[in-house]
Amino acid sequence: MALQEVVVEAYRVTTRATSNAAITTISSKTIEGRANANYDKEYFDDSNQSSNSFVAKKKTEENEISKEAITTVTSKAIEGRPNTNFIQTLQGQVPGLTITTGSGQPGANSTVILRGYGTINNNSEPLYVVDGVPLSAENFKQINPKDIVKTEVLNDAGATAIYGNRGSNGVIVVKTKNAPTKRQLRKLKKEREKIEKIEKENAKKEQSLSKYEPVEVDQEEYESFVENQFENSAATPLSTFSIDVDNASYTNIRRFLNDGETVPKDAVRVEEMINFFKYEYPEPNNNDPFSINTEYSTAPWNPKHKLLKIGLKGKVMADKNLPSSNFVFLIDVSGSMDDDNKLPLLKQSMKLLVRQMRKKDRIAIVVYAGAAGLVLPSTSGADKDKIITALDDLEAGGSTAGGEGIELAYKTAQENFIKDGNNRIILATDGDFNVGESSDSDMETLIEEKRKSGVFLTCLGYGMGNYKDSKMEILADKGNGNYAYIDNMQEATRFLDKEFIGSMYAIAKDVKIQIEFNSKHVQSYRLIGYENRKLRDEDFANDAIDAGELGSGHTVTALYEIIPVGVQSEYFNAAPQLKYSKPLSTSLNYNDELATIKFRYKKPAGDKSTEMVQIISNSSLPLQKTSADYKFSAAVAWFGLKLRDSKLVPNKTTEDIKALAKQGLKNDPDGYKAEFIRLVEMVK
Repeated sequence: MALQEVVVEAYRVTTRATSNAAITTISSKTIEGRANANYDKEYFDDSNQSSNSFVAKKKTEENEISKEAITTVTSKAIEGRPNTNFIQTLQGQVPGLTITTGSGQPGANSTVILRGYGTINNNSEPLYVVDGVPLSAENFKQINPKDIVKTEVLNDAGATAIYGNRGSNGVIVVKTKNAPTKRQLRKLKKEREKIEKIEKENAKKEQSLSKYEPVEVDQEEYESFVENQFENSAATPLSTFSIDVDNASYTNIRRFLNDGETVPKDAVRVEEMINFFKYEYPEPNNNDPFSINTEYSTAPWNPKHKLLKIGLKGKVMADKNLPSSNFVFLIDVSGSMDDDNKLPLLKQSMKLLVRQMRKKDRIAIVVYAGAAGLVLPSTSGADKDKIITALDDLEAGGSTAGGEGIELAYKTAQENFIKDGNNRIILATDGDFNVGESSDSDMETLIEEKRKSGVFLTCLGYGMGNYKDSKMEILADKGNGNYAYIDNMQEATRFLDKEFIGSMYAIAKDVKIQIEFNSKHVQSYRLIGYENRKLRDEDFANDAIDAGELGSGHTVTALYEIIPVGVQSEYFNAAPQLKYSKPLSTSLNYNDELATIKFRYKKPAGDKSTEMVQIISNSSLPLQKTSADYKFSAAVAWFGLKLRDSKLVPNKTTEDIKALAKQGLKNDPDGYKAEFIRLVEMVK
């Protein structure tokens, strides 16, 4: 018998005769155990339940028909059977087909086991194909038996010969009364091919953009703090705090907003947002390490209040005067760092720093995961290839013994200590310490002891989702250091390349500020930000108390909101009347003074502090006549207070914040201030 066409499906067959019952199929019965040996196969497939058809055209004249692995059940065979579930109508009709119910009760879900290769391995679900479309078992069981024209059950070689591995558990093929024609299938195939092409292109785009997808921040940790409240100047005229040159909070906030995430309240440290930006303060014109600059005007979010800006500008060190550096890279290579925006970004950022090393500079690399290890002994900056190769060889894996890594890094730094040099550990991590001493208090105790070695600390934060900002903040605050969050190579270039000298070379350490407000003019005041940098008043003159460092050319800005005397404000609480004490009277000689500001600092290698004093006059400028720096820093503070949902700011209108920032849009060569305005627009 010579056949010109064989369609291996229930819905399209070549027949020799027709009858009133189901069509008698030849189809897959022409396939022997060595199936497909004599056929070309045209295959139309989609894993998401798209049409499947297998059309085989005969190449030889004769083929022997084998029926051992195929059973056909026609509509006549299932007519009159009482089961409403189509699966149950096959019970007893097919050799090797076992149908059970989970509970043994009528109506319970059926389990189908069809003897075949796959069932030997306990994976019993057969492949269901209805009118050429694969269906799930659940949907297959919903077919109305009255709609069935014919059913074929294939197992063993017959199933795998036609359907490949997908048929290893057997195949149940059903033709219904509404089966599509061959022409319809060809049309569907062409349409599906177009869709598949589009889906593949979209999948590639999604994969390339996957690193920008928002992530859950439930496991990120931020130190909780209460916003500074207004103080009564008559009762507490002194305000004391340490400077803060960190700016990690701003880049972290930028990451949240760019990812479409809500910014966690405690991730917002207003002083770090302000100090991310550079301001045009003059350099010191004497032997002092920094200049002091003040400006006094109206608080933009509450016109009844005033705003005092205090700005410092560190002296710029010439390249030729930079001391030799002894750097120790302390790199987290634990399993939590195995993301594109962690260890791979870390390696690329560190190379920026390596390329700036001189022959007299030295770099060692310490890594930590389940344990800490020295992967590169202290090496001359001239041997850049060796240092970069050591970085490239790093891989992530394991738990995180952060405390052990810090111990080894300080040991390495001290062993290679350069007298009068720049001795610094650069810690790069997501802060997820989980082995050994790893709590925030453990880290604080450890780093307070290590800072006595004279080694400075720079903390670089990477990643998202499990980022531990609280630990990074503590390490930088307590370790004579600074802290930056690296969210991309642009930020790495800013901090480690363009601002390399300011980030890595300190000109002063333990810099403290104390302001005494004149209660004759100041009714109440509050420091904006710096909540975790506040000091006791008596600690100002105590040289044993740690404070922040100031880098070469760095600017530091602090803002005070002031309620002037005579202004009615809902935020002012009058001092209680005292029985045994009376407020000190103010001398007439100080009528023109708003406040006196004092600074204390040590040289980078010094132990004794030097004090500087400056008087701030009670002279307020109209807001429109203030400098661009004043307007922009006030706008940044305003936005930060909005993100924290401050209860002390009556006006949080986005348009007003943006308008003030635009007025201060000056000296922006890298576009960071313009970018800030874009971020403001994202928060309504």
